[in-house]
Amino acid sequence: MKMKIQENKQIEVSRFSGLSGYRDISHFTTTRHGGVSTGTYASMNPGVYTEDDPGFIRKNLELLSNAVGISLENMVIPHQTHEDRVLAIDASFLSLNDKERKLRLEGVDALVTNVPDVCVAVSTADCVPVLLYAPDRKVVAAVHAGWRGTVLHIARKAASLMIEAYDCDPTQLVAGIGPSISQAAFEVGEEVVKAFQMAGFPMERILRRNAETQKAYIDLWETNRLQLLEAGLLSEHIEIAGICTYIRYEDYFSARRLGVKSGRILTGICLKKS
Repeated sequence: MKMKIQENKQIEVSRFSGLSGYRDISHFTTTRHGGVSTGTYASMNPGVYTEDDPGFIRKNLELLSNAVGISLENMVIPHQTHEDRVLAIDASFLSLNDKERKLRLEGVDALVTNVPDVCVAVSTADCVPVLLYAPDRKVVAAVHAGWRGTVLHIARKAASLMIEAYDCDPTQLVAGIGPSISQAAFEVGEEVVKAFQMAGFPMERILRRNAETQKAYIDLWETNRLQLLEAGLLSEHIEIAGICTYIRYEDYFSARRLGVKSGRILTGICLKKS
């Protein structure tokens, strides 16, 4: 089964079939529809680190909060920098004031929490969002994996933190690889190919070249799936949305299509209180 778009009140969100089967979590991926932003940010842009009108961003987040039933104050969104830092959102973090939280979230590309009613979320616009859930230990994670983060194995590192710090059973972990750029659209230079080679990825499985031009295309969905398998997840517990943001840019933001002033997709997951 593939990820489905559902209309929640005014806005549309996408949800994974696998994760939707668990009643003790809530999760979502936003689409471009149902917000108030304009231009390349139109219309549902919840990207707090974009240059969109702050009032529009706030309104979009309020619409999202109302649609998915998660308090806006309980949404934790990092300032991603395409690195591999994973941050645990725990009682000590939640005790910080807004300024201190913002500092802690700087340069973070993945969040993990076992605190109910706290939504961890990442922003993307072609990069790969990955959601993780451990039903045995009630732990969730949201991961931002651009090509640089993928080369740094951030998805595996987030899963490994859940396993090592929270004693999660890797064979019970459930993952969703969200809307992002597909291999067919992700043309890269030789320096990127070399980075994946140096990182130890099986190039015969993730690299395709155009027969005529010899231009290279990398499969970010497969590279992140392989990392999760390496961490111990079972193949049947990993769902790939199969939605290319570059091709479906009218429904999902794509920085390659819209430029750096593109809006952002927000992908989040939250443990519900018992």
